[in-house]
Amino acid sequence: MTLPTTLAEWLAHCERLHLIEIDMTLDRVKVVKERLDLQFEVPVISVAGTNGKGSTCAMLDSIARAAGYRVGVFSKPHLVHFEERCRVNGEMVTGDSLVPHFAAVEAARGDITLTYFEFTFLAIARRLASEPLDLVILEVGLGGRLDAVNAFDADCSVITSIDIDHVAFLGPDRESIGREKAGILRTGRPAIIADPVPPDSVLAVGEAVGADLWLVGRDFNQSGDRQQWSWSGRGRRYHALAYPALRGANQLLNAAGAIAALEALRDRVPVTAQAVRVGLSLVDLPGRFQIVPGQPALVLDVAHNPQSVSALALNLDQMGFFPRTRVVFGAMHDKDLHTVVQRLAALADEWYLTDLPLPRAAKAGELAEIVAAHGGARATHSTHASPADALAAAVSASDPADRIVVFGSFYTVGGVLEKGLPRLSAPHRA
Repeated sequence: MTLPTTLAEWLAHCERLHLIEIDMTLDRVKVVKERLDLQFEVPVISVAGTNGKGSTCAMLDSIARAAGYRVGVFSKPHLVHFEERCRVNGEMVTGDSLVPHFAAVEAARGDITLTYFEFTFLAIARRLASEPLDLVILEVGLGGRLDAVNAFDADCSVITSIDIDHVAFLGPDRESIGREKAGILRTGRPAIIADPVPPDSVLAVGEAVGADLWLVGRDFNQSGDRQQWSWSGRGRRYHALAYPALRGANQLLNAAGAIAALEALRDRVPVTAQAVRVGLSLVDLPGRFQIVPGQPALVLDVAHNPQSVSALALNLDQMGFFPRTRVVFGAMHDKDLHTVVQRLAALADEWYLTDLPLPRAAKAGELAEIVAAHGGARATHSTHASPADALAAAVSASDPADRIVVFGSFYTVGGVLEKGLPRLSAPHRA
């Protein structure tokens, strides 16, 4: 076989390599990891959960960099560019710098087939391991116990909020899903449980493996008013903290978990109160209740399950008055789409439903049937071939004072960001 020479060619190769997209086993990844002699010589934080993983990773990264550390981050999925999945010191790496690491994984795997996620993760992990880093942050993909990221033994694990998602792979309820997420916990090592009401299964797994469990309300807490907030943990407090730059009511829980993780590793990566303040004030993560100024206002959010869409609805309701709210929506067909639509129905005046460019996506026509059934009696809907087309239609129907919300799959939000951040300017209507 002639080896690919560009990142795009390697990604196409990875897509063809394995017969199924998700293969819930870990043995193949561990074998290839060992053949690569792949390991990190610096502390590793792994972050699992249903919602809040990306935000927590971004906060960990921002605080640690504010403290002067050189940080490597693996996150997924990406919005526009694959290189977003690998960041070093706050910047995404170049595609060319990843190519030799894809080649190394290809050479090491032999006759072992890897899924797209497994292959690309190993390549990125090798890229990060080649850097002179002080801290590595790894965002777990689907689940935890059998996720490729779990091939590494994290020095500290974080589990964010848990909700019903990926039921075909993780189980039908929070207890089943929590058990899978808790597979990242390690004996004797800190485990930050950032979900304020975690499933019993998470605690049971943590106690069974002998992890050092940090629980909200027992080992760390947060409190505050409209101007500032405070964090307290095991023998340490941070006062007069500004709220995270990431918007949304749920971000304080993510911030509290991130601080707890860094406190748990304080003997290896100590941070100051000022680093916490600066890091939280500068953290940036596109697509998480991202408000883009313009006329009309534009809100981008990758919420795609009932819990995250409930948070989105709350955040939208607190924004203030808009004459009309137009919603651009596209999602995978394996999500609880009926509940997702119901939870945003009270705020949506018009739905712009979009196809997405992958087989797992629900067709716009399928979404239209769901909106017709659950989208509210006053709401209208239309179907579109792409997120960009749907957004254009929403803009053309809007007055400057209106609001447009783009939400659902990463592919939905990414689809409107492909040509850069939209700056909307709708004409005044007579």
